[in-house]
This record gives sequence, C-alpha cells and structure tokens, in this order.
Amino acid sequence: MSDRLRPRDLAFLAEETPSTPRHNATVEIFDPNGSGFDYDRFVELVQDRISFVPRYRQRIQSVPGRLANPVWVDDEGFDLGYHVRRSALPRPGSLDQLRELVARIVSRPLDRSRPLWEIYFVEGLSEGRVALLYKTHQVLVDGIETVDLGQLLLDESPEWKSLGVDGWHPDRGPSPGSLLVRAVKDSFGAPETVVDTLRATSDAVVRTADGAAKQAGRIVNGLSGRRPERETPISGILSQQRRVVVVCTQLADYRSIRDVHGGTVNDVILATITGGLRGWLMARAESLGGLRKIRAVVPVSVIDRELEATSLGSQIAAHFVDLPVGEASPVVRLHQVSYSFDKHKETGRGVAADRLAGIAGFAPATFHAIGSRVAAAEAGRGFQISVTNVPGPQAPLYAAGARMVGTYPVHPLLPGHALAIGVTSYNGDVFYGLTADRDLLPDADLLGTCISEALVELLDTVTGTRPRVPRGRRKRTQPVPRKAAPKS
Repeated sequence: MSDRLRPRDLAFLAEETPSTPRHNATVEIFDPNGSGFDYDRFVELVQDRISFVPRYRQRIQSVPGRLANPVWVDDEGFDLGYHVRRSALPRPGSLDQLRELVARIVSRPLDRSRPLWEIYFVEGLSEGRVALLYKTHQVLVDGIETVDLGQLLLDESPEWKSLGVDGWHPDRGPSPGSLLVRAVKDSFGAPETVVDTLRATSDAVVRTADGAAKQAGRIVNGLSGRRPERETPISGILSQQRRVVVVCTQLADYRSIRDVHGGTVNDVILATITGGLRGWLMARAESLGGLRKIRAVVPVSVIDRELEATSLGSQIAAHFVDLPVGEASPVVRLHQVSYSFDKHKETGRGVAADRLAGIAGFAPATFHAIGSRVAAAEAGRGFQISVTNVPGPQAPLYAAGARMVGTYPVHPLLPGHALAIGVTSYNGDVFYGLTADRDLLPDADLLGTCISEALVELLDTVTGTRPRVPRGRRKRTQPVPRKAAPKS
C-alpha cells in the first residue's frame, strides 16, 4: 500500500517556487588514488545500496480532485542513469570552477514527475580528483522513513563489500479510480486523513493569499518608485540563481580556542561565523549602529519525548541565538554565543557531539537535510539566517575505494533569506558551505574570506598558540560596494 504525504511534507511542495527550490545538496570530493573509482563504478555502488532507501525509487502521485493528500508510488519508468549524471570540468578543474558548476545546478528545481533526487559525478578536478554533488528534495529525506542516500554510500574501509543488487521491480501504479476509492476509505476509516487534507488545503490558500499580497506590494512599490525594504544586508527578494562559497579549516584550531576560553567546538564555530559576518559587514561599509545582532536558527539534536525520533535515534529541534555582530571583541562574542547554548545544556535535552559523530555511515548528510526542514518549519519566527553545524566522523571514509577528502553542505534558501550556512566536521577538518542569492550577495566570496580571518582572530587570543592560516585562505580583497552589480 502506498504511503500518503504528511501535511508538513506537502507544505514543502506548496512553498516551493522557482526562486526558492526546496532541495538540499552536498558536495563531496574524492581522491581515487588508484582505486579505479569512475562513473561506472559509482553507478554500481548506487545500485548496490539504493534498496535500503525505497523512497528513492518512488515518485509523488496526486489524488484526483485533491480529496486527499498525494501518495508515494513506485516509479514504473525508474531510470538510474537519469538520476546519476556524469559531468566534467575542463582539466585541471579548480575549486572555483566546481563551485560555479554547483551553483548553477542547485539553482534548478527538481522534476516532480520523477523521484526527487539527482547525483552528479564530476570529473576533471585537479590532482585527479572527482566530486559528487547530491541534490535531494526536502520532502524526500525526513530522517524517519528515509535517510539520505549519501549516508549509505560511504564505508569505513577502502574495501568495497557488495551487498548484492536486489532485483527490484516496481509495483504497478494505482489508477485514478483506485486513488479515489482509497481516499474515500481513508476519510471514513482514518479521520486524521480528512484533518490532514483540510489542513494542507487551508495552508495552501493562506500561502497563495500571502504571496498575492506580497506581489501587490511589489507592484505598488514599483509604480511609486519606492524601493522594497530590506531588514538586513542578508534579506531581500530572491532571484532564481545562487552562489556557493566553501571554506575549509582545521578542527584542531577550534579545540585550541575551546580549551582556553571554554564552551564547545560548536560555540567556537558560531563565534567564527559571527566574526565573519561582522568583518563582511564592515568591509561593505555597513553601519553596525542599528545592526547589533543577527538572529539565527540553529537546529540542534535533543532528547525530547514530545518530538518524533528520527531513525538515527535522535530528535532535531530549533534553537534560536542572537549572533552579536556589533561586538568588537572576539572573546566576548564567543562568551555571548556560549551563554545562549549554556541555557540549552541546562535543560538536559542536549545530545553530545561525539554521539552524533559515531552514528554509522555518513550521518551528517541526513542531519543537514533534517536541519533544513526544521529551519523551514520555523520560517515565521523572525530569524535572518539558518546555521546547521553537524559533527561527522574523525576518520576517513571511502566510496568504492576512493577516499573522501572534503565535504561541503549546500542548504536551500528560505523566502527573503539571502544566505544560509552549513558546517560539517570530518576527519580533522571543518568544512563550511555558504549558499547565497546571486544578485543580493554579489560579494559572497568576501564573506568566505572573512570567516577564515575571524578564526585567525580568535586564535590570536589563545596564549602560546601560533595562528594558522585556514586552508584556502586568500588575501583580503577590496571592499565591494553595497550596491555592486552582480557578477556575470
């Protein structure tokens, strides 16, 4: 029997627009190192593991007349070659070229007539490396019924042990008549189905009315010559294009700062982001007089009987924290961030980072997906940015013998939010993935540089520690004017 979409999942679909596609992405970089890791071998790996996530071979089927929420059905024309795509950069491909390719791919919505995921196998990187770009809709990975496929493709050993192709054959899809009959039966036998349908319908009406009101406001502003208001430099009306910025730093630096100033590695990461935002705002000649704090939602793992547990044995809840970008002292910024999380720790609901890092497979891929769902659910709570930090394993992982050397999360943007940040720690490094609107943040690269410099600034405060330059750090560029034209 097909599963019916829940109201929250249906909301993700209803809220999706060309300027706000609702999919998560992850960029992973691999060193084949003689393993023979190529496109064909990767396709074999996906074929070997996809049976553990049946949802990845299902599509969404609407019910005639919208008498009930849509259902998941097997895709009778499932084509693995469509979903696992081959791409390449001109050799030797640079990280900047990879970022530009990723930005263009994540800007495009997924095809709703097929299973809602894609993976790009990107060849041509320098040093013989290859990259994988995972792109998965928020409705697909909920951490309960389905984990991210990327979590299942990585092993702790370079030895690839095949689990055997399952010989899957799709079930025949339901006819429109059978969908109607089942909808009627569910309405009588399961009253919650009626409630879910009414809730989803009413939510769609509200979203349509709200969207029409906003559009009317834009028309009025255009006729009157008034510019639309922007609450912060990271707010505004989104375009359909994205920028992707990546930063790689060393985990040992965060631990050194934590050991001297207290708190946790998570606190130091958030303080680094705060310092990066401050430096970026100052480089843009933004006034910090009226912008002392930027409110962020930070999904955290908790233990709570009232929340539905994921299949990973944890629940994810929203935690709100004010990032003190107006504070000049990096140490004070760190203590202010730590204080916010101290209150969360005192509840006894927090889950230790080492517990998350020890989950089998590459769980950050799934936790980032859940984190973006949590942030989207809190969209009306008045925050300006979402930051998801997920600790990963501190030992190398492999895909069909190829060692993963880098992993960057790429989160979707919420309406009106020009920036989202994902962070993953893995094998001694801390990887930042910044997703930015291409038009609103033409200087997003500068923000990446400022985050690197903010870490060095914190390291300067650690007695006896010689600051290390984060990997990939570049010299400070000249400030970009606030109204700079988007780059081509």
